[in-house]
Amino acid sequence: MPVVPYFREKAEKMFPELIETWVSPLRTVTIDQNEEGGTEIHRDAEYCTRELNSGDEFILDFGDHQTGYLTLELAATGHHPDAPAWIELQFAENPREFFENPKEYRGWISSGWIQTEQVHVDVFPTSLVLPRRYAFRYVKVRTISISQNYHLLVRKARVKAVSSADDNRLLAYKTEDARAAQLDRLAVRTLHECMQKVFEDGPKRDRRLWLGDLRMEALANYETYRQNDLVKLCLYLFASDVTERGQVAANVFIEPRIEADFGLLFDYSLFFISTLLDYYRQSQDRETLEELYPTAMKQLELAAQLKGSDGIIGDIAPMGICFIDWNLDLDKTASAQGVYLYCLGDAMKLADCMGDKEKAEALSREYSLLKPVSREQFLDTTTGVFVSGKQKQISWASQCWLILGGAVDPDEGAQILRRLEQMNEKQVCQMVSPYMYHVYVDALIACKQKEKALAVLKEYWGGMADEGADTFWELYNPKNSRESPYGGTIVNSYCHAWSCAPAYFLRKYYPSDQK
Repeated sequence: MPVVPYFREKAEKMFPELIETWVSPLRTVTIDQNEEGGTEIHRDAEYCTRELNSGDEFILDFGDHQTGYLTLELAATGHHPDAPAWIELQFAENPREFFENPKEYRGWISSGWIQTEQVHVDVFPTSLVLPRRYAFRYVKVRTISISQNYHLLVRKARVKAVSSADDNRLLAYKTEDARAAQLDRLAVRTLHECMQKVFEDGPKRDRRLWLGDLRMEALANYETYRQNDLVKLCLYLFASDVTERGQVAANVFIEPRIEADFGLLFDYSLFFISTLLDYYRQSQDRETLEELYPTAMKQLELAAQLKGSDGIIGDIAPMGICFIDWNLDLDKTASAQGVYLYCLGDAMKLADCMGDKEKAEALSREYSLLKPVSREQFLDTTTGVFVSGKQKQISWASQCWLILGGAVDPDEGAQILRRLEQMNEKQVCQMVSPYMYHVYVDALIACKQKEKALAVLKEYWGGMADEGADTFWELYNPKNSRESPYGGTIVNSYCHAWSCAPAYFLRKYYPSDQK
C-alpha cells in the first residue's frame, strides 16, 4: 500500500509512553471444572512456601486482568542443583482456558496465540523475566521435570503491567445501580487493557489496531479517559497507508514497523468517516479535520461506486468484504446498505464541520433520495421487517443498520424491532458478538427505546459478568458461553475492545442515579 509520508511522520511522533505498574498476585488458587463445564475457584496455600518437584503445579491469581511482563524469583532447596528445572507457564484471561489441551487445538487461527511458555533454568537463585507480553489474570506454574536432588521454590512473582490509560484522568462514574456500576467497571477495565501504543482490539489477540474496534473504543474513551490524542494517532496511522485507490485498511500493524494489513473491509473503511467526525466533535481539532477530511471523503466515494442505478449497494468485492458480525450465516446485503446510509449521513455532517457547503448539500440530497429507496427495497410488507438477499433473510443486523442509517423514522424503527422480538428465533439470524450488540443498543436508543436499551446492556453484558468476567469478551453467546468461531476457546479473546460498550452508553445516555 502506498505510504503518505507526511501522515506517517506525524503519526510516528505521537506514540504515547506506556505507564508501568508492578502488580503482585493476591493468592494462589485451585480451579476445578464442574459438570456443566463451568469453573469453581478455591483459595489455595501460599506459593512462596511450597517446594516443587517434577509434575507439581500451582495457579497464581492476580486479582484482575493484567497486560504485561511476568517475573518469577526462583530458588532451590536441598542439594546443589545438578540439572536444569524444566518449567511450563500457562496464562489465562479466563479459567476455562486451563481445561482445553493446547496440543489438541485444531482451529483455523494460529496456535501461536495460545499463551504458554516452556523454559529451562540452570542456575539458582535467579530472576526469570519473560520477554513476551501476556494478557491474563491467572498463571499456572508447572514443573515438567526437575532433578530428585533438589526442590524448586518460587519466592516471588510479579507482573510489570503496561497501558497508556492514565487512571488519574479517569472520569468518575457514580450510580446507586449496582449492576450499572459493575458493568461500567468491567468495561473501563476492558478499555484500559486495550489502550496500549494504539487502541488494540485485544491485548491477547490480535494485538493490533482495527478500525471497527477503534470507533467503539474512541466512543468509550470520550466518556472515560478522554485521551483523545490516542484516537488522533490511530486516525493518522490509517490515513498514512492506503491502497492505490485510496482505501484505508481494516487494520494496521505497528511493530516492527507501521504497516497496513492486506485485508480490506467495506464497513470498516467507511467507519473512518464516523470516527473522524466523533473525534472532531470531542476535540475541536481543526488541523486534524482539515488534513484527514479528504481521506474520509475518499472512502465514501469508493463506496458510492458500488451503487447500482437503483441506489442500492451491489457487489462490494472492490472494497473487500463486509464484516458486520461474527456470523457466517448472515446475509449482509441489507446491512451494507444501512452502513452506507449511516456513514453517508456522517459524511454530510463532516462536510458541514469543514464548511464545505457545496459538498454538504450534495450529500444531503443523496441521503434524502436513498432513505426511501432503501426502505422500499428491503422492507417486507408481509412481515413488516427488513429482509436481505435472494432468500429474504431476516436478521437483527439488517434491522439495526437500516434503522441507524435512517431508512425509517424512530417510531417505525421501534415497531420493527418489536416485531422481530415477537418472531420465532429460528426465523431470525441472531447476533453473536458484543460488536453487534453495541449496534443493537445504539439502534434502540435511536428509536427512543432507552429502557429497553438499558435492559439489553444489563442482560447481555451482565451475562458475562455473571460468568465471572474481569473484562468483556470478544464473543459471547448467552446460550453457549463456550462458543468459539476459531475452533477452540483457548484462542478466544476475553478482553476485547469492541466489548466496552457499557462505559459509553451508561455514561452518555443515563443519569448517574439510574436504577
